[in-house]
Amino acid sequence: MRLAVDPGTVRIGVARSDPNGVLATPLTVVKRGKGDLDALASLAVAEEAMEILVGLPRSLSGRDGAAAVKAKKFAAALATRVAPLPVRLVDERFTTTTAHDALRAGGHDSRARRETVDAAAAAVLLEAALESERRTGAEPGEPVAPGTGR
Repeated sequence: MRLAVDPGTVRIGVARSDPNGVLATPLTVVKRGKGDLDALASLAVAEEAMEILVGLPRSLSGRDGAAAVKAKKFAAALATRVAPLPVRLVDERFTTTTAHDALRAGGHDSRARRETVDAAAAAVLLEAALESERRTGAEPGEPVAPGTGR
């Protein structure tokens, strides 16, 4: 089972895969700030995660901007907190937009429930990573070395 996290400035959306790594479903939202790494580490243990994928918000051109730098620092801090559990950065372009669209199509007012969007965006990220792995046979994204983080 894998966890995916979509770190925002206020909330962190979390999704999980099924044990076979085929389906991704929204799990929860963790408030960003003090204790967020501990909460994610506890979720990883409770869900028996074999890996955590962290969204990397690259620009449309594929370059790393300020948000990507923050995500990399967050991922390094998370990797330190959950070691030896592997953490990987995965491109998350369009995940929030896709989550909003899917929720709207399902009749949900995504603006009224920001937490729903955050967890759904993590599920979109995880679904894309799982599909990429099935298609290419390669692990998605790039590994994160534990570091000092934030």
